[in-house]
Amino acid sequence: MADNIGWELYRTLLAVLQEGSLSAAARALGITQPTAGRHIEALERALNASLFTRSQTGLQPTDLALSLRAHAEAMQSTALSLERAASGHGNGGDVRGVVRVSASEVVGVEVLPPIIAALRQRHPHLVVELVLSNRVQDLLRREADIAVRMVRPKQTQLVARRVGSIELGLHAHRDYLAMHGTPRNAAALWKHAIIGYDQWTAFVREASKAFPGYSRGALSLRTDSDVAQFALIRAGAGIGVCQVPLARRDAALVRVLPKLVALQLETWVTMHEDLRASPPCRATFDALVQGLLDYVR
Repeated sequence: MADNIGWELYRTLLAVLQEGSLSAAARALGITQPTAGRHIEALERALNASLFTRSQTGLQPTDLALSLRAHAEAMQSTALSLERAASGHGNGGDVRGVVRVSASEVVGVEVLPPIIAALRQRHPHLVVELVLSNRVQDLLRREADIAVRMVRPKQTQLVARRVGSIELGLHAHRDYLAMHGTPRNAAALWKHAIIGYDQWTAFVREASKAFPGYSRGALSLRTDSDVAQFALIRAGAGIGVCQVPLARRDAALVRVLPKLVALQLETWVTMHEDLRASPPCRATFDALVQGLLDYVR
């Protein structure tokens, strides 16, 4: 195998794996299809192995190509992180550059937008990339620069600031309660349409300990999207768990059985310790901490 294989070859390999064809990969990378083809051929020569086989359905990746995908994705994350880090330096006192922020769907949709809008008013040359996913982005692999997490980070290489606990409670739209009645105890609750998760996760298992009777079979509406659950509650589809501060923003939402269900969701803002000296990351980190402190309070 050849030494010092260029990143651009692995980048093309990753694009072909992601896009499914040479032509689509070339469009995604902004290069020509013949160039993409030459990159794949050069990488195959360097590795002394085939990466794709041709068939009637197009390019089929070999086991080697599939095994390289995770490593190529890690290289891509690192390259993008290098670009973001470089963009934030050498601009005098002006905070500018690119910062990638990861958060859960409901926090990213309902909580962070006004915080980011205020941040951009203070620093108009700052570019924020907002990644919404309930999967925890890996800060050590630089999939994101800063993450809002609902669990305390364990990695020592991360800078973490706890902003408090967000309370979760059962809520329903007042129209739903007017039509179906308000449950007064746990037994009455399970006679209603209950909104909850589809997949049984560690968080759901933990929450079920404080939520008597909670099980997948007892749910009338199931979705793993926090945003979809909140939308169903607001639409009057049933009773579900949502963040108490969010529900307080909507006068039509009524909290149900607050003594029965009052879960606490620890909230942290985290970033890699190497980004302490990055002006855009520092400004974004501080803004997220202050904004989330205000939200939790």
